Amino acid sequence: MEPFKLVDAAKSPSLFLLPQWIERFDGLTVGFSGREGGVSGAPWQSLNCGLHVGDAPDDVVRNRGLLAETLGWPFEAWTCAEQVHGNHVHIVEAGDRGKGRASRDSSIADADALVTDQKNILLTSFYADCVPLYFFDPVREVIALAHAGWKGTVLEIARLTVERMVSTFGCDAASIQAAIGPSIGMCCYEVNDVVLDRVLPLIADLNANPADMVEPTSEGKARINLKELNRQIMIKAGILPSRIECSEWCTGCATNLFFSHRVEGGSTGRMVSWIGMKEGDK
Repeated sequence: MEPFKLVDAAKSPSLFLLPQWIERFDGLTVGFSGREGGVSGAPWQSLNCGLHVGDAPDDVVRNRGLLAETLGWPFEAWTCAEQVHGNHVHIVEAGDRGKGRASRDSSIADADALVTDQKNILLTSFYADCVPLYFFDPVREVIALAHAGWKGTVLEIARLTVERMVSTFGCDAASIQAAIGPSIGMCCYEVNDVVLDRVLPLIADLNANPADMVEPTSEGKARINLKELNRQIMIKAGILPSRIECSEWCTGCATNLFFSHRVEGGSTGRMVSWIGMKEGDK
């Protein structure tokens, strides 16, 4: 069953929430944006949340503000990094609150994963096919987001995020809840030998069925399942399989709902993933 649920499509902006977490844990917000309900013009129409794709910055900031307002969060809480398709994990402290919300220059530098135990900070990251990874330890009250394209996947950013949660905040991997959000599916993601040469050794190192993660299509090419790869990396890192939610949404198949860099030829907007813990009336 699909864990990410589209809220009333008549409302804007379009949001896909994770009710299994939101309903169980007080003060927690977690989800993923769609492409509708914003102010951006073509080809970023309309809820583009990425400042790095050529869209008018004022429109992007307005879209971000609309999303925060819809969630009932102050825009000042919106916190994000300058993603580089790497595996650096940044520990977000109170002084980082609000970084990157209105300009790229103020973003947390060179990080594809954010981890915090701070309340009233809304962690965010951006996507147009890559895999959004969510983490929440309800025992230690620690949250994290990680951005995993194929490069971040083979660099095992999922494992490194779990390890930082454990080493910095004393989390137990077995207590961590995890989720894999909407992203490009195996059906739409064919890669060449450059990518396969990096992916196949990782698959060989995982205790899982290779057919679930790679499907040869022609000489030197194959379709790969980034969601399943990251799920298996999470399991390898100690997260229990029963505590991993995995979206079935494919951004490539559903361009009516999502932006897809691959299907739309690179000229498109960006969705945003978010997670935050509220405390009091701040």
